[in-house]
Amino acid sequence: MTDTKDHRENLQAPLTEAEVEAWFVREVLPLEAILMQYLRHNWRDASGFEDLRQEIYMRVCEAAYKNPPERTRAFVFTTARNLLITRGKRAHVVPIDAVADVDMLGIAADEPGADRKLIAREELRRVKNAVEQLPPRYREVVLLRRIEGLSRREIAQRLGLAEATVAEYLANAMTSLARILYRETAGGAHE
Repeated sequence: MTDTKDHRENLQAPLTEAEVEAWFVREVLPLEAILMQYLRHNWRDASGFEDLRQEIYMRVCEAAYKNPPERTRAFVFTTARNLLITRGKRAHVVPIDAVADVDMLGIAADEPGADRKLIAREELRRVKNAVEQLPPRYREVVLLRRIEGLSRREIAQRLGLAEATVAEYLANAMTSLARILYRETAGGAHE
């Protein structure tokens, strides 16, 4: 951790891909068992644990490209807590029969405006392009997991891989996607 900390203090520049990967393996991956325990304790949907973990890893890596946190454990668990809160808010749905009149809900129509549609299309294009840049096996595993909704076990069976290999491919793919998308965002900010 000293090398990364010294690097950050001496240079204000973002970390390289190799530095982030080394930091991630050294600082974040050892927390995986306790992170999964935390997720199991705080999230009811058992089928979503791996997805939550991958999203946490992606967010942590995106942040580390800019500046790795000094207290990795606290940062990882704060990121996890915030993600659970966000997901919990999204999951909180009012049953339609609980309200006699839909107008009483006081919400606008669900139809997004033209600007939001354009932003969503652009974001979808960015993600699609990033996925296309992945190595073929990583791309296949991500599509099976994220698009088709298969479990790691189902993916392993379909592709004839070990479940641990599928997990490794997913983790590497998500790190690569975060790097690609961050590079796009950082590149676009300087143009």
